Amino acid sequence: MVSVREGRMPFRGFETYYRIANPAGKKAPLVLLHGGPGSTHNYFEGFDKIAETLDRPIVMYDQIGCGESATPGHTELYTAEVWMDELDALREHLSLDKVHLLGQSWGGMLAISYMIERKPAGVLSVALASTLHAAEVWKQEQYRRIEHYMAPEDLSVFHTAEKTGNYDDPAYLDALDRFMDLFCGPTVTDNAPEYLKREKKNSGEVYITGWGANEFSPTGTLSGYDYRGRLHEIDAPVLITSGQMDLSSPYISKSMHDEIEGSRWELFPYSRHMAFVEEEARYFEVLADWLKDFA
Repeated sequence: MVSVREGRMPFRGFETYYRIANPAGKKAPLVLLHGGPGSTHNYFEGFDKIAETLDRPIVMYDQIGCGESATPGHTELYTAEVWMDELDALREHLSLDKVHLLGQSWGGMLAISYMIERKPAGVLSVALASTLHAAEVWKQEQYRRIEHYMAPEDLSVFHTAEKTGNYDDPAYLDALDRFMDLFCGPTVTDNAPEYLKREKKNSGEVYITGWGANEFSPTGTLSGYDYRGRLHEIDAPVLITSGQMDLSSPYISKSMHDEIEGSRWELFPYSRHMAFVEEEARYFEVLADWLKDFA
């Protein structure tokens, strides 16, 4: 079993929980940025099994407000600026001078913002997993796919909820479950690893504040997120990964790929929003191949 080191970093009067698999790895660390906003590092614990093969420390953490870094009631913290500050602080705290970044979903958005707005030194590569470059495009794509893959009454229920602000209606909640099962996943069974079944602390507050009521209603602090026309400013090699039935649709991923010269895009045909869970073996092969020529 791989060696794991856990710790906490003081941040803005609170603490950020972090976890490092294979801390003795000799190559530059891989830093994982979880999604949400409001998720946790939990689903990244599956990366433990490749940490020694990669010969890299794999650093994961719960972003402020989330999981073991929960800050209930402190909604002022749930902004891209704060989360970028936290990433800078974590790199300094752990002396992560040279790193590779992998951000999934919102974590990919964070990676994009960080690379473009902060222009950080020492980032050797960036992996954008099931993510987006513009909230508006994300919303449009979710509604397009609802119209294509779901029943007309589901679309009507979603429009009604958005107009009325009533997101507690049972018909809406049932339709939302169907939507998330189609495009998000993974399906967590009794036999799933513990880290996929583990409860997430404070996730609802962070998600609603940062993003909105659901995937197709961005109304939170990230609602104006838009890096169309600026992705070329990412000054590092970029790997893009996504699933065929991902919330990050092939259109979204292809749009990012087209805008980032020299980027590599890997589409996982049997995956939704977490290809590293649903096609784990192939995902880790792709990641290892991507990282093999880097320090």
